[in-house]
Amino acid sequence: MADTVHVALWVRLEAKPGKEAEVENFLRSGLAIVQQEPATIAWFAIRMSPTTFGIFDAFPNEAGRQAHLTGRVAAALKEKASDLLSSPPSIEKIDLIAAKLPQVNAEKAA
Repeated sequence: MADTVHVALWVRLEAKPGKEAEVENFLRSGLAIVQQEPATIAWFAIRMSPTTFGIFDAFPNEAGRQAHLTGRVAAALKEKASDLLSSPPSIEKIDLIAAKLPQVNAEKAA
């Protein structure tokens, strides 16, 4: 696994009225999928207000970011967006300047 990240995504989601719990459950279910993506180094699903949610994820390079954008979570989001969201997701590509990530102990990883 890469020990540095250079690029990221910031996705803002606005739930339709009455769909807030479904958006939250969708995001919770996404964790199991992104755990299978080796190039998704960090992934956070967040709630900023009763109806506003977000996803922040970080990758070692553009290839990792593109793999995520064409992966299972992105496909599921595209499929469910019109039912769950009041507007299309806002997806911003970000270049990271600095990051602090947990260090993986080589002995534990072996």
